[in-house]
Amino acid sequence: MVHKFIHPLETRYRTDIADLFTEEKKLENWLKVEAVLAKVHAKFGNIPPEAAEEINKKANLDYVNIDRVKQIDNEIHHDLMAMVKALAEQCEGDAGKYIHLGATSYDIEDTASALQLREALLYIEASLKRLLQVMMEKMNQNKNLICIGRTHGQHAIPTTYGMRFGVWAYEIDRHIDRISQIKERISYGKMSGAVGTMASFGENGIKIQKELTKQLNLNPVLIANQIIQRDRHAEVIFLTSIIGQTLAKIARENRILQRNEIAEMFEPFKKRQVGSSTMPHKRNPHKSERICSLARVLKSNTIIALDNIVLEDERDLTNSASERIVFAENFIFLDFMISQLTSNIHNIVINKENIEKNLNLTKGACLAEKVMVELVNRGIGRQEGHEILRKAAIQAREKNRFMKDILIEIPIIKDNFGQDELESIFDPHNYIGKAIEQVENLQTYLNNKYNFLR
Repeated sequence: MVHKFIHPLETRYRTDIADLFTEEKKLENWLKVEAVLAKVHAKFGNIPPEAAEEINKKANLDYVNIDRVKQIDNEIHHDLMAMVKALAEQCEGDAGKYIHLGATSYDIEDTASALQLREALLYIEASLKRLLQVMMEKMNQNKNLICIGRTHGQHAIPTTYGMRFGVWAYEIDRHIDRISQIKERISYGKMSGAVGTMASFGENGIKIQKELTKQLNLNPVLIANQIIQRDRHAEVIFLTSIIGQTLAKIARENRILQRNEIAEMFEPFKKRQVGSSTMPHKRNPHKSERICSLARVLKSNTIIALDNIVLEDERDLTNSASERIVFAENFIFLDFMISQLTSNIHNIVINKENIEKNLNLTKGACLAEKVMVELVNRGIGRQEGHEILRKAAIQAREKNRFMKDILIEIPIIKDNFGQDELESIFDPHNYIGKAIEQVENLQTYLNNKYNFLR
């Protein structure tokens, strides 16, 4: 029977990171841990060296077939024990009887999961660095492109597109730092038997665990029960979620800036692309919307990961089934989102004409703050100046007049400013403060840190 896909994770949103979450890769990691366990047992004299050699020779996908493991699992209803049996079938002599000696299932599973999640974090780190590089390029290219800044959805004061890209880049940089920190905390394995006492490993229990994790380039837990505690795993899932929210924030802003009424920045739209099945004129920002949609899945899976922390006694199995879903979902969806946003930003279309038009849309009202500061510099109280300008802004809006034309009619303004001076004050290109310098400082910091644009 040909397998028919159900989950879009397998098709529409799949990226190469999915290879880390296949059944074959999971089996490969399990076998790797079993092989190292056998070597460590042989080192401490617990099993014959030749048995460890045979187990290491056969503990790989060349010998252990995923279909055979599934067949055994269908009989015994225990997938990890099915792996042990399938491996034992391949081992010659009496080596098979030493496989999994002293271990409990989650000694293997949790140690293998550490290998998997560490590799997945490294993969996401590389994906984020590609996105950061593209973001830095746009930040540098647009550091002098002045636009209107908006707060509460309303025109505020001028800013630059360089700052806009810079704020996003700096946030991505922090996520890369978080990956390094959380990668360290997830890179822990265990080999401590049922309920974690190491009773099945005898006097060398702690040494066996330490040697096994060392060979796998992991850290040994100092203490655990039958599983590694799920705060570590929840933190990984939370990280994927918080990165997803940053991507969604950027994508949402791209959607807003693409609105017909604003039309400053557009996600790429291919020549033969269709925006709507019924409205041929539509240029929908569906790639950005897709990012926002998938971010909701990542966020919802955080609840599952938090619930998995709360297990009974020395362990129960309520974390197991959901972890088969949330690890794969969050990493594969996240990598797809990063890839999609990287493509969007790299191919972004910026309409400088509309940016300039929107910058002057309020007919100078967005420069009221600058006039207020100038009034204070000339001895007029800040509160008095604020009230004068508040009323003038209302008049400008209601009468559809330029702010400076209304202000020059007010005696206190006319007495303190000349016409030419007001013209200069109301040039929005002259009121961006240290926007460019901040972008350049960030550029220097990120270049020194990542060496991207040298």
